[in-house]
Amino acid sequence: MTSFSITPVILSGGSGSRLWPMSRAGYPKQFLPLAGDSSMLQATVQRVSGKGFAAPLLICNEEHRFIVAEQLRQIASEPDAIMLEPVGRNTAPAVAIAALHVSKQAPDTLLLVLPSDHVIQDVAAFHQAIEQAAQAAQQGALVTFGITPSAPETGYGYIQHNDAWEGLESVHRVARFVEKPDEATAKHYLEEGNYLWNSGIFLFTAKAYLEELEKTHPEMVQAAQGALVNSQDDLTFCRLDAEAFAASPSDSIDYAVMEKTRNAAVVPVEMGWSDLGAWSALWDIQPKDGNGNASHGDVLLHNTRNSYVHADHGMVAITGLDDVIVVSTDDAVLVANRHSAQDVKKLVEKLKAEGRDEHNIHTTVHRPWGCYRGIDLGERHQVKRITVKPGAQLSLQMHYHRAEHWIVASGTAKVTCGDRTFLLRENESTYIPMGETHRLENPGKVPLQLIEVQSGSYLGEDDIVRLEDGYGRAPDT
Repeated sequence: MTSFSITPVILSGGSGSRLWPMSRAGYPKQFLPLAGDSSMLQATVQRVSGKGFAAPLLICNEEHRFIVAEQLRQIASEPDAIMLEPVGRNTAPAVAIAALHVSKQAPDTLLLVLPSDHVIQDVAAFHQAIEQAAQAAQQGALVTFGITPSAPETGYGYIQHNDAWEGLESVHRVARFVEKPDEATAKHYLEEGNYLWNSGIFLFTAKAYLEELEKTHPEMVQAAQGALVNSQDDLTFCRLDAEAFAASPSDSIDYAVMEKTRNAAVVPVEMGWSDLGAWSALWDIQPKDGNGNASHGDVLLHNTRNSYVHADHGMVAITGLDDVIVVSTDDAVLVANRHSAQDVKKLVEKLKAEGRDEHNIHTTVHRPWGCYRGIDLGERHQVKRITVKPGAQLSLQMHYHRAEHWIVASGTAKVTCGDRTFLLRENESTYIPMGETHRLENPGKVPLQLIEVQSGSYLGEDDIVRLEDGYGRAPDT
């Protein structure tokens, strides 16, 4: 792609609450295949892979570490590192960690900072813009990518640009960054012609970023240094020191660096970009039928126009509605006016305030060994469908308050129960008494599917005593 070697720094934080009920805190939008067959994280990694790009460096929170690692494994991507943030401190400290990490070997390394949950439909145009930005970044510029606006959008920040960067007609100096405008102001920006949407994608050398951050937030650099120096390796992850990282101020790259530096530059680009900030954005980018409807899954529409319908579980049938968003999962249904899609975040806030779990977890819960899905829940029983990846195993564990029945639906299970170890095949079952030490493994080459029936006085996931575990997990993870 380019004559420069660029290290992608992919930020995988956030909860994507405006895309509830598909996106939830425990499994947010970057891990979902919302705009194609791959998840948004996988698509992000794939578009910055190959010639000209070094191995990616990913920064995520601890709860998502196994999801990130598994999604990278699925696309055969070997990261430079997966760094775990113990607490959220926004983008500026996270990128400081990345810059310090690569500076140990080469401080002039070019860092391409990308959110993991954006859509870019024209990858060739993106690569061309990276090539142009890299030339300015090697001269000391801190470059952002500005999206040529197609409408007076009020949901994005804007960048005003002026003269070209020295010797580079396609790169412009930034005049100022402006906050999300009202509609009248946004229309004025389009008429002016020198305003761009702020994409939140950046390119600069590690050295240039750290020098600018040292001027504005030296305490942030100090905290990042402490977090990295005192970090610990855990399997394939790098755990940043919690105390040091928590001492950092919380701020974004835009506020902490880009709005203060005299070396801010922008590359205007049209690349089919969207940050998928709401369900209405899915409607914008998806193919539509003759009535302006975009749909996914088993959907039946009649006398319906300009709507987005997503059926993740079962059939959704709609008649006589216009300009609606309908999203159906196996435990929640969202119905909203398409023009009020941003207000979905307020529903999520209400779920939190009422102490409900639907904002946080899906009925399918991902674990490093596979996943499980809740099928039925009663006062003293719970039924799950468990999938164990080939070669994977659960921890050696016991439960104080529940017994379990396991029925193999497909594949082969290796079961440890007390001092016995044996194999179970399709249609065979076993019983795990309350308080008995046990472990489940998949010794085969195909996924193991089984049904687990739990019974007892308490069925919470925190009723797990781990005796051996190969994943470095706490008792309830």
